[in-house]
Order: sequence, then C-alpha cells, then structure tokens
Amino acid sequence: MLKNKDRSSKQGNSAVIAVALQDHILQDLQLGTLSVADPAKTKACLQAFEKFTSKKTCPLCRRSQYQTRVIHTGAQLFKAKCVTRIQACWRGHVVRKWYRDLRRTVPPKDAKLRRKFFEEKFTEISHRLLMSYHTDTEELLAEIDRCLAVNRSVLQQLEERCGRELTDEDWGRIQMQALHRGAHECPICLTALSVSGTPSGTGPQQPRREAVLLSCSHVFHRTCLLALEELSWGDAPRHACPLCRSHYQKKILEC
Repeated sequence: MLKNKDRSSKQGNSAVIAVALQDHILQDLQLGTLSVADPAKTKACLQAFEKFTSKKTCPLCRRSQYQTRVIHTGAQLFKAKCVTRIQACWRGHVVRKWYRDLRRTVPPKDAKLRRKFFEEKFTEISHRLLMSYHTDTEELLAEIDRCLAVNRSVLQQLEERCGRELTDEDWGRIQMQALHRGAHECPICLTALSVSGTPSGTGPQQPRREAVLLSCSHVFHRTCLLALEELSWGDAPRHACPLCRSHYQKKILEC
C-alpha cells in the first residue's frame, strides 16, 4: 500500500486529488458549508463514481480490483497552494504600497511625469497650508472694521488740519522757510520767480508774473499752478503739491 502511495505521488495523482478536493470545497462554499481538507469528501467522490458506473473500477487506470486507503497528500497540496496564493497577494500588496510611496517621494526622470509630480506636490503643500490657517470669518470682519475706523480717524485728523485757515503769522513763517530754501525758479516752467526779497535774474528784464506761496513753503508761478490744477482735476477739491504731494493752501505773493 505504501508503494502504491509513493507511485501515485510520483505520477502526480495527488494533484488530481487536490483539484477534486478544491472542487468539493468550492461547491461547499456555494452551498454555504465548508469542510477544509476533509478526506471523506474524496472518498465520497470515489463512491459516487462507482455508483454511477455500476462497477468498481479505478477512475484513472480502469483497473477492476483495487483497495482504498485514505491519504492526506491532496489536502496538504491544496493547503500549500492556498498558502502560496495568500503569500503572493500579501507580497503584491506590500510591493504596490512601496511603489506608491516611492512615486510620492522620489521625482521621476521623465520631463512630463516630473512636471506632474511637482504640480501634485505644490497642490498638496498649498492645501496643507490652507488647512493650517485659522479662518475665522467673524474675527476677519472685526479686524476690517478696526482698520476702517483707524483710517477714518486719520483722514478726519488730516481734514481738520488741512481745513484750518492759516493766519498771517503762519504765512509769514512759511514765507521765511521758502526764502531760506532759496528757490529762485518756478519748478513747473523753470523760469525765474519775481518775488519780493528774491533776485529776478541777471538777464534782460521780463514782465513780472504773479507768484503763489503754498502752505508747504513751495513757490510757483500763479498761472503755472492754475494750469496744473486744471490738468489734475481728479484731485479736486483739494490739490496736491507737485513737489511734496501734500495738500495745500495758497497765497498770492506781492511782486
């Protein structure tokens, strides 16, 4: 009997038994009952074959007289096949996971894939930065209201300061500042100014033009400043000085 078992194993009959056992297990899975590696299943299969053929013959070699003995080689082969499949699935899962991690960390050498890699990285970093920010709408609106209140207060102070009428004493001080600056030419037309206390130039006598003094202590020809104010109509009603860009009040100087 042992010799017959060894000879059957060499011929590969155990693999056939394993396949038969696997078919029984799949059928039991469909029926809802599973008996793993049950030798009675193979014995029942052989009995069913004998009943179907109405004679006792071997399904493989058709020998009429034989004895039977239950062996577990087919079940062992089936278990080894199942273990191999499980290991292959697990190793494939590990390799795929390692490859995905590698693609996420190491940029590829191809230009298109490299560009796509860095675009995905940039999108991921941007999303992470956006999620890390504390976006409180109520706090943001309150901060905007505080900024607007500060700006309104600054503008109000500027309007109060610019809207105050200057006295003769203030104009005298501003005129002294202009004299100390030593401006002898109009910054707009670059011709000599004809102001009392300032030289009118060394060339031939020219018709005197009215000069105007600004509250920022800059001096211009009146006609030049009026022309500039007409051109800069967007700054009305308060114009800005062409030199220091500050709002001003003006006074016509005596020639």
